[in-house]
Amino acid sequence: MIDMRLLVVEDEATLLQSIREYFALEDFTCDGAATYAAAVNKIDDHPYDCIILDINLPDGNGLRLLQYLRRQKKDDGVIIISARNSVQDRISGLDLGADDYLTKPFHLSELNARVKALLRRKSQRSSDVLVADMFAIDLAARVATCNGCQLALTKGEFDLLVYLINNKNRVVSKQAIAEHIYGDQSDNMPSFDFVYSQIKNLKRKLKEKGHEDLIQSVYGLGYKLSL
Repeated sequence: MIDMRLLVVEDEATLLQSIREYFALEDFTCDGAATYAAAVNKIDDHPYDCIILDINLPDGNGLRLLQYLRRQKKDDGVIIISARNSVQDRISGLDLGADDYLTKPFHLSELNARVKALLRRKSQRSSDVLVADMFAIDLAARVATCNGCQLALTKGEFDLLVYLINNKNRVVSKQAIAEHIYGDQSDNMPSFDFVYSQIKNLKRKLKEKGHEDLIQSVYGLGYKLSL
């Protein structure tokens, strides 16, 4: 576990300390907040991989804190811990954007297992985003950005960019590009003119974003994206 940061929002001092000590032994950085106000300050100051959130706080409701978090478009994972164990309480918490709900009392080992399961799910979701230097590619949404600016790409250009990024700093042949973009249909192509066209258009669009020489032609071999 590397650089994982948790926030425990719990007004019961003994439980708060126990959770923080337990996760410190698990090599997490674990912050604590005993009030709604303190939790808001922590959330504003730091992104957290997971927030362990009690519902009942002396100066506010934990569900309001969860709503605040989601209004701010923060994607911190949230596990609610609460003495409330009705089905409706669970539904309310999950509907507001919590990732899990654990009823008190609980074993710290179970809380640990749920935190790690949540982090695995987040990691799998993040694998849908390809990041390389100035590029961020949302593979699920098929959106590519360069230095934060969205690129207007056709399907073929998007697939070509992803392929080049996955093979950055390596020469890829025209044949390999054709097979990647068009699959078996590439066997019926009379020439590689469509590859030249895709490369030309992609280079032009990158040039418009201030990156003229990212894609180089390697004579007799193919193309290379240098990052």
